[in-house]
Amino acid sequence: MALPSSLVPSRFLTLTAHLVIVITIFWSRENNVLACLPLDYTQDQFKAADTELIVALSVTLGMFVVEFAGFFSGVSMFSNTQSLLSIGAHASASVALLFYLFEGWTCAVYWWIFALCR
Repeated sequence: MALPSSLVPSRFLTLTAHLVIVITIFWSRENNVLACLPLDYTQDQFKAADTELIVALSVTLGMFVVEFAGFFSGVSMFSNTQSLLSIGAHASASVALLFYLFEGWTCAVYWWIFALCR
């Protein structure tokens, strides 16, 4: 009986950690945009890469709204299978996005993280 009662707070914490990391990337996206560009880039290339990252982060935030709505409404809060999948996916995404943020990975890697962990 201890497992189901610990899934709800664990899921909430991993969701919140993932959300905080995405918001941090949104605030400090300039370094990640520069990692996507060659050493000699034009302003148009910078704007295109910045727009791509803004779109990716906006889609992620939109998906968070949907997931938190389902979680707080109780639709998926007490489903053990859903909770385990969500915890695994969001914990993996949090670790991967921390590497993305600190190591300065390219923008294409963000889409892979989004596709595999969403």
